[in-house]
Amino acid sequence: MQIGLVGLGKMGGNMRERLRRAGHTVIGFDTNPAVSDVPHLSDLVDQLDGPRAVWVMVPAGGPTQEVIDRLASLLKHDDVVVDGGNSRWTDDEKHAKELAARGIGFVDAGVSGGVWGLEHGYALMVGGEAEYVQRLKPIFDALKPDGPYGYVHAGKVGAGHFAKMVHNGIEYAMMQAYAEGWELLEKVDSVDNVREVFRSWQDGTVIRSWLLDLAVNALDDDEHLRKLRGYAEDSGEGRWTVEAAIDNAVPLPAITASLFARFASRQEDSPQMKMVAALRNQFGGHAVETKKA
Repeated sequence: MQIGLVGLGKMGGNMRERLRRAGHTVIGFDTNPAVSDVPHLSDLVDQLDGPRAVWVMVPAGGPTQEVIDRLASLLKHDDVVVDGGNSRWTDDEKHAKELAARGIGFVDAGVSGGVWGLEHGYALMVGGEAEYVQRLKPIFDALKPDGPYGYVHAGKVGAGHFAKMVHNGIEYAMMQAYAEGWELLEKVDSVDNVREVFRSWQDGTVIRSWLLDLAVNALDDDEHLRKLRGYAEDSGEGRWTVEAAIDNAVPLPAITASLFARFASRQEDSPQMKMVAALRNQFGGHAVETKKA
């Protein structure tokens, strides 16, 4: 099958390679000419036979909107666009409507797999009309992991990115739990081999997972994580998950707390803890620490 792929970064470039290994023809475009197959987006469209399929793999928001606007002017009736980036599901509904006005189909695909996807495959959560999803099935089959799992047609437009958003929210909470357990193990005097405790959990325990495997990899590289600063960004999906929970009155205490923990990591001197310390001193005479001049 032929497909165009826009965005050849860490994931997009590897997806192009995995598809080619499966025998598909991929025309890739990127603003970096060193990795692009064609000089312009219009050249990508021109090299595809109709009905065309173009997969967009660029950052969410403005960059995705810009590419979709450009494709809307280049593609023809019955072509289809796939947004495989981390777009918000509400943007999918907007993009689908804009493209449908020109007779162009739209599919949203939540993609998980990161830098490991080239070898192990990408988990795909897809939303859109069955007609377009079925047309793209050979591409999904090539990208997904081997075996029966790793792909789902989750529902109508927006369902794929919504499912991926919830997936990432769960990921936030799982990472926070491993991080809290690791810190507690490092803190006590009785445990003197925290890395091997984590390694022992990789087999036969109910908390074994790929994230645990990756944690062990990180500890093998830097046993006590002394090279790292305790700072963590969030990519947006954690926030969207919490916002969706509020909109739907669904309690998400673990995911919400894990998001707020990331916010706390960015404060070198927590304003909230200043108030907590001041109050403890006021009502109980507890000692406070003052800043050094």
